Amino acid sequence: MAGGFWLALLIGIVGLLLSLILNHFMPLLILLRQGHMIPRGSFGWPISGETLGFLQPHPSKSLGAFLQDHCSRYGKVFRSHLFFSPTVVSCDQELNYFILQNEGKLFQCSYPKPIHGILGSVSMLVAVGDTHKRLRNAALSLVSITKSKPEFLNDIEGIAIQILDSWKDKKQVMFCEEARKFTFNVIVKQVLGLTPADPKTAKILEDFRTFMKGLISLPLYVPGTPYAKAVQARSRISSTVQAIIEERRRNAGSLTRKSSDFLEILLGVDTLSEEEKVSFVLDSLLGGYETTSLLMSMVVHFLGHSPTALEQLKVEHQNVRSMKEQDDYLNWEDYRKMEFTQDVINEALRYGNVVKFVHRKALRDVKFRDYLIPSGWKVLPVFTAVHLDSSMHANSLRFYPWRWETQDQTSKKFTPFGGGSRCCPGSELAKVEVAFFLHYLVRSFRWRPESIEEPMAYPFVEFSKGLLLNLDHCSI
Repeated sequence: MAGGFWLALLIGIVGLLLSLILNHFMPLLILLRQGHMIPRGSFGWPISGETLGFLQPHPSKSLGAFLQDHCSRYGKVFRSHLFFSPTVVSCDQELNYFILQNEGKLFQCSYPKPIHGILGSVSMLVAVGDTHKRLRNAALSLVSITKSKPEFLNDIEGIAIQILDSWKDKKQVMFCEEARKFTFNVIVKQVLGLTPADPKTAKILEDFRTFMKGLISLPLYVPGTPYAKAVQARSRISSTVQAIIEERRRNAGSLTRKSSDFLEILLGVDTLSEEEKVSFVLDSLLGGYETTSLLMSMVVHFLGHSPTALEQLKVEHQNVRSMKEQDDYLNWEDYRKMEFTQDVINEALRYGNVVKFVHRKALRDVKFRDYLIPSGWKVLPVFTAVHLDSSMHANSLRFYPWRWETQDQTSKKFTPFGGGSRCCPGSELAKVEVAFFLHYLVRSFRWRPESIEEPMAYPFVEFSKGLLLNLDHCSI
């Protein structure tokens, strides 16, 4: 019996390997035999393809060696074998735009299965079809209601002041950690109505840190691995959120004044199931915590190396403050006056590339120009390639916020938040947070990096050393 077990196991392993090898080579052989004009390129090694080369860490303000090499050899559109699938990689602006605009028609969101394992099947990031449409409509409605509300803007401002007040006796800060503290406190207050002092806030933050470590780890569900811990952390966060929802419902009749957070509005949305509402909260926490804090870190990093931009930014915020009474809160009209601040944020998004690429899949054979993208193939539109293309953006490898005084930020060549029906619904909220934080930061401090450090794409972008800053205090 033991011999039979090992023979069956061996047959299973061989079968799996053959299946993976056939998956690697058969698509190309079939297409070549049929004479289809798929893009040029290479499939790389059996099974792993070219995935390891594609994911090789590199500064986020560069294409990286893999894309530079492949674009020079094959052009801006090429074939590869990535994430265990035959893939068309696009560094072409027009094809990227075409892909984003045909979501659900010719292409569909298709992230690797391990991402589904952590985020859940009804996460807005991975959901498709009607589920994604309902989640996105709810998100757009919430953002529209929230973004200019005084309570929301006051929360941002108050938390920014608290963070910066905690620096008054410090000569150094680890900025990435401070940025995450700021964005988490803002988003947990706005989504769940929790303050930093609430025990639930600390519990969610601890689990969320575990969750984020697993999101960028090797996807092995083995007890003790970061991936397994992340899946378990997501389950705990979901349970905490569900308990908050149930408590909110129990107390609904006894509250003299209803909360004005996301959750209160979300509970009244009939188009979402209970599971989708919980997942929506997690998506909001994820977007408001990690990507917004990374954008803040990039802005501070690039401003630290651009004294001219920093000085102009300081003047703009002094002018905004000069038109208000000393203790007046910032409002939406103040935000709209922060025009150069918007230019700085846009340039950090273009130059730093918070999101390098997105995952899509062709729903049927798609012809574009002289290319054929076969049905079922992965498609990766690479935003970084367009953002750093000198034919699209003059002096593209330079941080130059002034370009946005004349350049349209809604053009096809600028897609920091994606595009089409999957464009990030919370992008404006992120910009408001960064702008309000900068309002107090640039008027209170000067900073210098402790060491040379660049944002690195792994492919998720991060400052590996945490962006340690030396602080100089200045008067407001």
